[in-house]
Amino acid sequence: MRIKHHPILNDETRECNATIIVDGKKVPAIEGEPIAAALLAAGIRKFRETPKYHKPRGIFCAIGRCTDCVMIVDGIPNVRTCVTPVRNGMVIKTQKGLGEWGEKS
Repeated sequence: MRIKHHPILNDETRECNATIIVDGKKVPAIEGEPIAAALLAAGIRKFRETPKYHKPRGIFCAIGRCTDCVMIVDGIPNVRTCVTPVRNGMVIKTQKGLGEWGEKS
C-alpha cells in the first residue's frame, strides 16, 4: 500500500518510476523515496535478522537513529533503509546478523 495522492505534500499523483532488486526479486519503487517505504509498499516487513537469535527486524524509528532497518545495499552492509533514497537498479539483500561487504547477489 502506498499513498499516491497526498493533499498536503503535493497535489500530483506519484507513480513508480524505478525498480529495485530485493533478495533477487524486482520491486517497483519511486525514485527518491526511502528504501524502507518502497519495501513496506511491496509488503516486505523483514529487513534483517539479529546476529545472536536470528529474530526478524523491520522499520522501527524511521528517522535513522536505530539499526532495525539496516540491509545490505549494493554490497554495503548496515545501510539504514529508512533514510536512504531509492535509485533505479539498486540491489538490496536482507541482512543476516552483522552483514558482510560485497554481498550483491
